[in-house]
Amino acid sequence: MKKIKSKKGSKVIVSPFDQDDSNQDKNDSESQIQKMNYPASIIINNGKYKIHCLTIVGEIEGHNYSSENVKTTKYEYVIPQLVAIEQEPSIDGLLVLINTIGGDIEAGLALAEIISGMKKPTVSLVIGGGHSIGVPLAVAAKKSFIAKSASMIIHPVRMNGINLGVPQTFRYFQRIQNRITSFISENSNIKPNKLVQLMSNTEEFSTDIGSTLDGSQAVKEGIIDSLGNISDAITCLHNMVDKTYKKKSKRKTSKK
Repeated sequence: MKKIKSKKGSKVIVSPFDQDDSNQDKNDSESQIQKMNYPASIIINNGKYKIHCLTIVGEIEGHNYSSENVKTTKYEYVIPQLVAIEQEPSIDGLLVLINTIGGDIEAGLALAEIISGMKKPTVSLVIGGGHSIGVPLAVAAKKSFIAKSASMIIHPVRMNGINLGVPQTFRYFQRIQNRITSFISENSNIKPNKLVQLMSNTEEFSTDIGSTLDGSQAVKEGIIDSLGNISDAITCLHNMVDKTYKKKSKRKTSKK
């Protein structure tokens, strides 16, 4: 974090991308600090590598606004952040911290698709909960962790509002469900039929169907790669960055 002095005192602003001091005026090296667009995002620049930490918390807000008393993650704020992280040369990797109840399917899948398509090293850590559409978000990173005390709720697609009781509605629900199932199974080690089985469980909830998995169970079922905490996730991310730089170094050597 950098401080900017003003007449009223000093304030601290976190920049999404630290400015290159060599390109700034010597007498005013901190004048070009850029404000964050998304408050749940921060650059960690005092470790081995420069890591962008993004938190996905509360409800995933989509095309419609959630109520004012609900904590949300707004996907229209996060998407530009992810694009900037992928394009910014000074960012070495992305750490995604997840504690979400789920939310808008389209918004959640959009974020998950972007994360899974990033070339930079990505690691996710589920803390608290990674429920519903939070499951695709958790598996989207190249390596996923879950805290031992965290949990994940796996359930079928639900829709708010009025739905017509016609075959077309059922087929529409089925197509959305297939999109989610395919994404999770392609980005984790769980088989599609096993995932559907967990979603269709009728013995766990009194008024619903689905399954609740704790950290160990999520790893056992193959949804999450490993049990771990924040230090495990950061160590893994650093190792991934190490491998990335080694590959780049070998390519440069071979070209010479």
